[in-house]
Amino acid sequence: MKVDISLAMSGPVGSVPRAAELQALGADGLFSFENAHDVFFPLVLASTSCQIDLMTNVAMAFPRSPLHLAYAANDLQLLTEGKFRLGLGSQIRPHIQKRYGSVWEKPVAQMREWVSATKAILDHFAGDGPFDFKGQWTTHTLMTPNFNPGPNPNGKVPVLVGALGPKMCEMTAEVADGILVMPFNSERHFAERTMPALERGFAKAGRDRKDFEIILEVICAVGQTDNGVKTLLGFYGSTPSYKPVLDVEGWGELQPELNALSKQGDWAGMAKKIDDDVLRTIAVVGTPKEVAAEIVRRFGHEANRVCLYFPGYPISDECIAETIREIKVASGEE
Repeated sequence: MKVDISLAMSGPVGSVPRAAELQALGADGLFSFENAHDVFFPLVLASTSCQIDLMTNVAMAFPRSPLHLAYAANDLQLLTEGKFRLGLGSQIRPHIQKRYGSVWEKPVAQMREWVSATKAILDHFAGDGPFDFKGQWTTHTLMTPNFNPGPNPNGKVPVLVGALGPKMCEMTAEVADGILVMPFNSERHFAERTMPALERGFAKAGRDRKDFEIILEVICAVGQTDNGVKTLLGFYGSTPSYKPVLDVEGWGELQPELNALSKQGDWAGMAKKIDDDVLRTIAVVGTPKEVAAEIVRRFGHEANRVCLYFPGYPISDECIAETIREIKVASGEE
């Protein structure tokens, strides 16, 4: 099982030295995500100081044209010499409409169209098809030679989707190259909801599982049970789209309680709602060796890679390196 680590939470500043440091700690790849900074810039800088895989985890798809996404992905594939993955996400309606000022109508259908359009454009760059995509929300029919970068010497960029719900997971298995399973998850939800949805998608598309990458995102509390991790779980749990994870575990009533507290801005109250059972079911808690063993036990039979989150508490580089090593040992790579 390969291990990916977050590159930076503070944007591009410091990405160059940090990428080199994380590579030295044993990370197989680095990922960026949307926060208060652009998701692509840190990876552009990181490509100058490391030789490991880089990935957006995730770039918001709907506010960006598939052509913009294809250009950015193609350039990062050049910079990384073939080690880039484009991870796309849908976000939720209020953020897409009110923060990004973009269109949110049918997220699963829209994501299918964005993935299909981006892949069709990348295919055209590679010389494998016409520049002729006509969809409900996006259309791409005009391309002249001076705007076409041509075939990438490092191959086509894999396009992945961040997904949790069964419809999004099923669609992802049909049309994308891989899935980034959202971090607010549990062993039971993954086994009972995520994997069956992926299998339905493979069957619909006539695809083979071996041609698809499953990447688990895991919230890690390494030696920690403090409010940093519980606050994050409370934030996730307040969102209606994550209620199915709580439902599977018999905690569905917790979601509206957390949602009501979030509307009051009572973040401390939300963290108090996350007891140790919820913490240890959604997150992975313990020493580096215990965390590694639990990750491999829960997900090692299906996951190709794991993205580790260390939220809300300080963690040393030595602890990160030890956690990476223990995952390698537990998964039989060392």
